[in-house]
Amino acid sequence: MSPKDSPMSKILCVDDEPHVVTLKCAILEAAGHDVTPATSAREAIDKLQHESYDAVVTDWRLGDANGRAVVQAAKSTSSVPVVVVSGYVAEAFQAAEPLADLYLEKPVNPEELVTIVNELLKTSEKPS
Repeated sequence: MSPKDSPMSKILCVDDEPHVVTLKCAILEAAGHDVTPATSAREAIDKLQHESYDAVVTDWRLGDANGRAVVQAAKSTSSVPVVVVSGYVAEAFQAAEPLADLYLEKPVNPEELVTIVNELLKTSEKPS
């Protein structure tokens, strides 16, 4: 897909398991997005402070912190949509504010992930 076919969205993809983050990045890149991987909460927060993204897809249990730190960092800088993809959705959902826009249980269906991210991107582009 060439960039002129559709505007590429910049997505930050966070998971502390390298093979999982590689797979999620490949799925989102195949859908035409520009995806940046991060394998820790610290790395993700650093990237969020220095770069702007159109969406964030993060795991909840990250080696150095939990996904709440990533959600908080994303939401503190903008109204970027955040999707938590985790085997610990119940734990993530019960965490304190701010809440992610959506919680998906692992293993996530690749088509479902792409559809959801694309829908959130469309929604976030609309003027409020």
